[in-house]
Amino acid sequence: MTTPVLVDVTRGALVESRHRGLIAVVDAQGNLQQHLGDVETQVCMRSLAKPFQALPVITSGAAQAFGFGPEVLALFSGSLSGQDFQVELVTQVLARLGLDLEALQCGTHPPLHRGAAQALSQEGLKPTPLHHTCAGKHASMLALCVHHGWPLEDYLSVDHPVQQLILRTVARMVGVPPDRISVALDGCGAPVFYAPLKNIALGYARLAGAMKDSPGGALMAAILAHPRHIAGDGRLDTEIMTALPGRVFAKSGAEGGYAMALADRGLGAALKIEDGQARALNPAVVTVLEQLGCLTDEAREALKSYFSPLILNHRKEEVGRIKPVFKLAEG
Repeated sequence: MTTPVLVDVTRGALVESRHRGLIAVVDAQGNLQQHLGDVETQVCMRSLAKPFQALPVITSGAAQAFGFGPEVLALFSGSLSGQDFQVELVTQVLARLGLDLEALQCGTHPPLHRGAAQALSQEGLKPTPLHHTCAGKHASMLALCVHHGWPLEDYLSVDHPVQQLILRTVARMVGVPPDRISVALDGCGAPVFYAPLKNIALGYARLAGAMKDSPGGALMAAILAHPRHIAGDGRLDTEIMTALPGRVFAKSGAEGGYAMALADRGLGAALKIEDGQARALNPAVVTVLEQLGCLTDEAREALKSYFSPLILNHRKEEVGRIKPVFKLAEG
């Protein structure tokens, strides 16, 4: 099956480049509602797995034991921008666990938020693991280790009890047996998982439809209440959730992956840009929301810059656009 074109990149009057991709929209029973392309394609979840990786903090009792409230649970589920309010909360979590930043084994990179990165540089400071986009996820793994009395030094090992617990949780959420999930290593060193695109959408549909008094419902409520911890200021995830408060959990992955839990519809959507190009992702995501009828007039206005972004040359002249060209097919 030829992967369909999702986004055209124009230069002048003609198309210069095209980005192909896949989309799956399912309900909590796994029924395909709308789609494009082969939704059985195996996709590396990358950061799309983060909410599922955070669930054991609730189900194990660790969240209650350490007094982690909704803000912390959202932080555990997000891909952080390294802004001060996120760094401070990760620091507070580690302190509650009796740990310091050296416990985080995620590595180091500059904050994704440009202002935060510039502020560090101007102060003559270097980024630390606290600024890593996966700092919240790693803090949640450390919380599970401390809660269960598991060793900390090798918590990223695939065979470590915390990673086996996470694998079982991810498998349950996406509806794939653990022994059929291929495991690789993410950019932060943690195990990461492959699943068919429609099953990733299923996991998000299960979050969308979770009962309020269930662990999934508690996590979903926390996420929806704290969109700035899911990404950060100026990033699409946070902007979608702010524009559609209480209705959509939007989560970016890497290499062109994206997923959404549509709380008011009980649906999950997952999207993969085949070539991994980030420039095609945002226009495709907001177009999915538009075609699913999720956008209010206010949300459409708030997100208008994402629909068909301009391409400017070095002289700030408009030379083209990034244009979604797909139409979702009924399941």
